[in-house]
Amino acid sequence: MAALALLRSILIAIWLAANVILAEDGEQMAAVAEEGEQAAAAPDDIPMTVTFVNELPNESIELFWENKFSDERKLEDTILPRGGALDVKTFVGHEFSYEHDGTRHFVLPPAPKQGEKSFVLLAGSHDEFRVRCELQRALDIPNPHLEIAVRPYWAPRGASRFLELVRAGYYDGVALNRVVKQFLVQFGIAKDHETKMKWDEMNILDDAPDNHQFGPGFISFAGNGPDSRTTEIFIVMPGASQEQLDSFGENSWETPFAYLINAEEDGVLSEIYSGYGDMPPWGKGPDPEAIYEEDGYEYLADEFPDLDYIERCYIVDEDDVGDEL
Repeated sequence: MAALALLRSILIAIWLAANVILAEDGEQMAAVAEEGEQAAAAPDDIPMTVTFVNELPNESIELFWENKFSDERKLEDTILPRGGALDVKTFVGHEFSYEHDGTRHFVLPPAPKQGEKSFVLLAGSHDEFRVRCELQRALDIPNPHLEIAVRPYWAPRGASRFLELVRAGYYDGVALNRVVKQFLVQFGIAKDHETKMKWDEMNILDDAPDNHQFGPGFISFAGNGPDSRTTEIFIVMPGASQEQLDSFGENSWETPFAYLINAEEDGVLSEIYSGYGDMPPWGKGPDPEAIYEEDGYEYLADEFPDLDYIERCYIVDEDDVGDEL
């Protein structure tokens, strides 16, 4: 019996030792796997190109690369205001900085889609840019205009494209061609044929969702598929149902980048002519495909004479525009 007990003790000791060895091996293997995963995810060896765009109205930006291994920073270049752009070749995980209004702002560019450039909008402490679009038709309110607050960090690519189009005078003379009460107002097909064809080929990538819930007056680019945004935008009408509001943003290209200041029920949106209804196939209003034709605005004048138009759009904070007013 003593021999059996001794044998049993020896077997138990061997079993325990084997399990300790297996556990240690398992921990080592897990540590090696984790180290391998970290090495695979280490960003320093993943190259990318970042487009930095300075949307400040009047101030240039000195962009610096931050050395994360020391306190050094290296000047990349100076970026001019009002949409000035700079492409920088760097690596995922590298940080940049710039100073504005006495504060240093640090930027970590997002990793781009494969084969694409990363994009960073630089606006310093500005969380809003005002754009005013004056309307042509004599509506039943004094000084009819759309007062737009562009939020640069909600959807940076969309905000930057809209400001670029405004600076280029793209929306001047544009028809408010899709107006549906309690739904939306849509516009953005240029009057000049060459201009609309040029910009129609310059689509931008979708912005990452920012989880902003659409509400009346919210503004987004329209599109017809991922990465399809060009020039057409829509404004959510007052009175849109909650179900409709919830449906905005379901598509990847529908990311709000601005909102209308005067979006109340009895404001300018309610005065824009909506008698033609929605576009085909949902209604008998202006057909966007026909507007894109060379004689598109003749088509609008002949078939839809009561449409409202934008006289001009401009960025309120840009000094030379303000001096003219």
